[in-house]
Amino acid sequence: MAESKLGLTAIPFDPAASSMQKGETLYDTLLTLNSIGVDLAVIRHSQNGYYRNLINLSANSQLNLGIVNAGDGSGQHPSQSLLDMLTIYQQFGHFDGLKIAIVGDLTNSRVARSNMQLLTRLGAEVYFSGPEYWYDQQEFSQYGQYLPIDQLIGQMDVMMLLRVQHERHANESQFDAQNYHQKYGLTNARYQQMKDKAIIMHPGPINRGIEIDSKLVEAPKSRFAQQMKNGVFMRMAMLEAVINGRHLGGR
Repeated sequence: MAESKLGLTAIPFDPAASSMQKGETLYDTLLTLNSIGVDLAVIRHSQNGYYRNLINLSANSQLNLGIVNAGDGSGQHPSQSLLDMLTIYQQFGHFDGLKIAIVGDLTNSRVARSNMQLLTRLGAEVYFSGPEYWYDQQEFSQYGQYLPIDQLIGQMDVMMLLRVQHERHANESQFDAQNYHQKYGLTNARYQQMKDKAIIMHPGPINRGIEIDSKLVEAPKSRFAQQMKNGVFMRMAMLEAVINGRHLGGR
């Protein structure tokens, strides 16, 4: 939608039906696309930091392509982070001193990693909650402390819930959705304990009845739909910045 609103021509690309299945590298795929006239590639990749190798290889090559990271493994999610910042700023007008809880599947969340870093730089106080075994002390403690959700709920300005990524927990013991919701999710009872001006956020897709009670997805304090709306305009801004930065605007 962001590409459409900017008047860009989006080229459909399915890696599963491409030459990558025949052994072609990501770099060579991009070199081919660039050679036939593609100016920008928006890439979501399962490998953390996949773009570093592309940057290194392109330094002395014919590849002249803009790359937008749409999420790399469990590493970073720049566009989601920026649309989240916009949503928070719309509500409060600042970040300094805001108390923000990031709750849920921390280990596998690129959203958590991008947001904890940016929020800290902007002056917010970050906290973590969810299953404690998904909180890596070494990785997360420099950005915020872990506390049980019931110790946080009444103090937070933002409750940022994360999707339980079932596809990344295939080898773990059987997941109990009801138990997770009662221990770590935003139940209606917890919703009632939130500050009057506090907001709920979720990057989507939502597992209703797990991270959040289904009735709360569109509750007055929920900003889920607003996040999706903001996502279009933030991604338009990102694309436009790359286009202008690469002097492609007049083409």
